[in-house]
Amino acid sequence: MTNIKQSKFEKATKVFNSVFSKYDIMNDLMSLGIHRIWKKKLISWMNPNQEDHLVDIASGTGDVAKSFLIQTNLKGKVSCVEPNKLMLEEGKKKLSGFKNIDWYLSSAEKLPFKNETFDIYSVSFGVRNFSNINQSMKEAHRVLKTGGRFICLEFSKVDNEILRKFYKLYSKSLPFLGKYVVGNSEPYEYLIRTINEFYDQESFSEIIKNNGFSNVEYRNLSGGIVAIHSGWKI
Repeated sequence: MTNIKQSKFEKATKVFNSVFSKYDIMNDLMSLGIHRIWKKKLISWMNPNQEDHLVDIASGTGDVAKSFLIQTNLKGKVSCVEPNKLMLEEGKKKLSGFKNIDWYLSSAEKLPFKNETFDIYSVSFGVRNFSNINQSMKEAHRVLKTGGRFICLEFSKVDNEILRKFYKLYSKSLPFLGKYVVGNSEPYEYLIRTINEFYDQESFSEIIKNNGFSNVEYRNLSGGIVAIHSGWKI
C-alpha cells in the first residue's frame, strides 16, 4: 500500500472544515460512542507521570489532552498540534478552562519543536490522514526524548469474520446517517475510505519499527476495529 498522498491531506482539510463544529457528534456516530472507552484505554496504557510533557498530534477537539491532564492531576503539560485551523480553535474553546496546554497549528510532517522535547507522543485517529507517514514517524522519533514513548490509537482491521461482516454493513450505512444527523454524507464517505485503505496491525507495526522505535507492540480493541500501537525511543 502507498502512503496517503498530499491530495488526500487537502481532501481531509476540506472535510474537517465542513464539520469541525460537529466533530464530537461525528465520533459518537461513527463509533456508537465507544470512542470514549477506546481513548480511556489509550490513557490507561499510556500511564503518564505527573511531570510528563505530552505532544498530542491531530489533537482535534482535545479529548486525549483533557484525559491526560486529568490522569496527571492537572500537573502534566500538553502541546496540542492540529493541522486544521478551525478544528484547533474548536479545541481551544472546549478546553479553555484547562491550564498547561499550548496550541500549535502544524502538520505532523514538520513539527515546530526542538529535538528531544517530549516524554510522550500521542496521536488518536489521525495517522491515516498523514500525507507522509514515514516522515511523520521520523518527526515523532526526533521530538521525543530518549526513553520517550510513541502511542497511537487508530482504526484497524477486524480479526473476526462475523464481526467483520457486521462492521462492513454498519460502515456502509454511515454516509446516510451522516447526511441525516450533520447534513453532509461526504465526510463519512471520506473517513470510511481512509479506514479501509489504512494498514493492518502488523504492517503499521513494521512502519513504526522501521522509523527507529523499539519494543513495538499493539493491542486490539473491539475485535480489531481499532488498535493501540506503542513504541519506545531507546
